[in-house]
Amino acid sequence: MSSRTSLQVSPAPSGSSNALVPPNLALLADPPVRQMDGPAMDYFVIEMVNTLRESAAVATARSKRIEQEMIEAGLIPPPAPAPPALPLKKESARDSVTSLPSRTGSAAGKTVVDEEEEAVRVRLETIGMHVGANFTERLCRDRPLFSETLDAIKFICKDIWAACWDKQVDNLRTNHRGVYVLQDNAFKPIARISSWEGRAEAIKRAKLYAAMPGGIIRGALSRMGFNGTVTPEITSLPQCTFQIKLPKGA
Repeated sequence: MSSRTSLQVSPAPSGSSNALVPPNLALLADPPVRQMDGPAMDYFVIEMVNTLRESAAVATARSKRIEQEMIEAGLIPPPAPAPPALPLKKESARDSVTSLPSRTGSAAGKTVVDEEEEAVRVRLETIGMHVGANFTERLCRDRPLFSETLDAIKFICKDIWAACWDKQVDNLRTNHRGVYVLQDNAFKPIARISSWEGRAEAIKRAKLYAAMPGGIIRGALSRMGFNGTVTPEITSLPQCTFQIKLPKGA
């Protein structure tokens, strides 16, 4: 890694005019600055994703086992049968030599993988929501409430982005109807992601790592009083786009 920056949270101005605040309470409100190596957060996220993937696989298997036991006990009805597969065309010499069992097996395996990835994505987004909400509460401590939605979005584009990812958003677009598009041309959490299997696999992995930042944005909006959806979109690395949809009248 060529650059090794340090993450630092600037303390709020000390010297409160209220002499009744004990020093230990003031220290709790304004903790001392602690520094850490910049790449440490990248390593932490990598290990967190791997740990949550294993945890989600165990939780999914346990849930399916309990569901099967309840079906066998007659407590819940069995799931509806899957729709019949489309008939396969006749194979010719130019077609793949893949057999029908291997095709169906790969499709079933892909479904299992998709379920596990979705479980990991939900957990990452939930963690991000907690981080974003608490982080926003600290950054907004000395700010008035945001009366306009656009002001809250600009706060995310500037303050939240700079505090979390060391830069501001490169582009902000809106249709003035509750839809906002935030674009970062070199999004830090996915800047180093690659795959020997090709560009498509790298983008697939990057989408999983964009789940937690999406949760941070959603949690920040929630703490400021705006509930909406945040959808990360990645078409080319390291660019990342977040589409924010807020209800009308928010």
